[in-house]
Amino acid sequence: MSLLAEHPPAYGAAGKTCPVTGKSHEHEYQPPREGDIRSVCPAINAMANHGYIPRDGKNISPYMMCSGLMACYGLSSPLAVFITIGGWLLIKCYFGQRINLFELGLHNGVEHDASVVHDNCPPGQKDAPIAIRPELVADFAAHVVSRAREDSGSAAARVQENDVLVTEHDIAQTRIRREHLSKPLSAMHAEIARGEMAIILGVWHHRVGGSEGAPLPWLRTWLAEERLPPGWKPDHVQTLRNVVKRSSAMRAEMKRIRKEEAAAKLP
Repeated sequence: MSLLAEHPPAYGAAGKTCPVTGKSHEHEYQPPREGDIRSVCPAINAMANHGYIPRDGKNISPYMMCSGLMACYGLSSPLAVFITIGGWLLIKCYFGQRINLFELGLHNGVEHDASVVHDNCPPGQKDAPIAIRPELVADFAAHVVSRAREDSGSAAARVQENDVLVTEHDIAQTRIRREHLSKPLSAMHAEIARGEMAIILGVWHHRVGGSEGAPLPWLRTWLAEERLPPGWKPDHVQTLRNVVKRSSAMRAEMKRIRKEEAAAKLP
């Protein structure tokens, strides 16, 4: 599989015009304007904010979503189709129907409690809140930096957030912390919760020396501002097989951590 040869034109208003070439940076970040619609998902919102799907978040077809996922994140066509079909079915829309992004927040559709950055859906409410909780983003980043400093041993004082890579272990710990504060997730929604983070860890996978993971500053910006890293574009194809493998590793790590927690509570 290979990446798309070139990015498609952006939906909606283009970015600023270069004074030298006269061309606009079509996929430049633009925050939502009044009347625009967004979802509970940072990945999908970032696609709208960069024009890979309609910037207003309205009247989006399955084709738009599939092509946006492939162009924006470098997902393989089978993975993009799988995500799109699954999303449409879980929010009870027939495949081919156009949606607006808010519909993706149907509680216990593709959306789930114990989100990394959102509040749980209030009891009796149909749609989950889409507002990002900055304190949850900060908590996530703080725990990742703390883990990195512990791993570094004597070099702990020199570890800065800009140098930290987020690992499957970090996501496993985050999922456990958030799930402790929620009702138990169904097996399907627990898998969705792992899978959505497995995708972005794979998309932004880096190797630096002997360490592997996704740069924490990228994840923090993506979660907090729903925007892509400046100047970034996909450099490899993210496949369904890769996501399943990474998600399975997270599941195993969560199981291991929970066993350790249970053992620590024993007298």
